[in-house]
Amino acid sequence: MALRLPRLKFVIVTLGEAGCIMLEKHTQETTEGEISDVNIVLESLQKKAKGLSSNLPISVSSEVGSLEADGIGKIYGRLLVGTSEAIPPSELVDTTGAGDGFIGAVLYALIARMPPEKMLPFAAKVAAAGCRALGARTGLPYRSDSQLGSYL
Repeated sequence: MALRLPRLKFVIVTLGEAGCIMLEKHTQETTEGEISDVNIVLESLQKKAKGLSSNLPISVSSEVGSLEADGIGKIYGRLLVGTSEAIPPSELVDTTGAGDGFIGAVLYALIARMPPEKMLPFAAKVAAAGCRALGARTGLPYRSDSQLGSYL
């Protein structure tokens, strides 16, 4: 899809409690450097994120370069992996609306010009907050919420 949409800047795939993956496209391609298999880069980033083992959302990023997937093609950019917040079972109430909260937070982060390294953990934190209350919106935090302070 990213190859057929030249103005597309990024794609995010949400994975629920497994976090998310973001492909960020860059426009200034260089002819230097090798082409990396996107699956190998993804596996490496997922291992790195697990190794950092935080209960709070984090993101890890590849270097900017040429990424290629068999049968799909090549794109110049970077891959980011975002983790979700580890919510203790005693605090998990309802996951309804968690994905919507995540996407809403991504939109807010884009308007606020947040870099992807901050945007993904911020969106995961908002989604996690929504899971601590019943219903799709009651648990979503306000911008002034203290639990978001370190993400803004």
